[in-house]
Amino acid sequence: MNLINQKQSPQKIFQPTGKLNLVDLAGSERQSKTGATGERLREATKINLSLSALGNVISALVVGRSKHIPYRDSKLTRLLQDSLGGNTRTLMIACLSPADNNYEESLSTLRYANRAKSIQNRPRINEDPKDALLREYQEEIKKLRALILGQLGISDR
Repeated sequence: MNLINQKQSPQKIFQPTGKLNLVDLAGSERQSKTGATGERLREATKINLSLSALGNVISALVVGRSKHIPYRDSKLTRLLQDSLGGNTRTLMIACLSPADNNYEESLSTLRYANRAKSIQNRPRINEDPKDALLREYQEEIKKLRALILGQLGISDR
């Protein structure tokens, strides 16, 4: 979902934009536990490969020294590229099971979430570069006008 918030003032129109991704990463159960076969087994394998690729991206982002972030390794990481290492605020919710027989999956989820929380993004307002340049020029004109009026001894009304 893309969001556009249009603010209008007498001098300009300002359109910050945003994106909202809602992703359910459930489905990483151990294949031996589920007893899946055929098409369900192939689907579970693909899900687990995507989650593994996501784990690799998260690890590369957390380390910070990595020159290459493997976003292209899966469709999932490609879709979440902006959310993971881009100009965003990201919230990840980890769901755990209190059942004893899900201990390994819950522990794995907690490790995953612990790595993910270490990602450092620096969000800023998304703005069309042309609008940003126009805004900067308007601010510069305002400063110069105040400087000239100040030198001439005229107050700005």
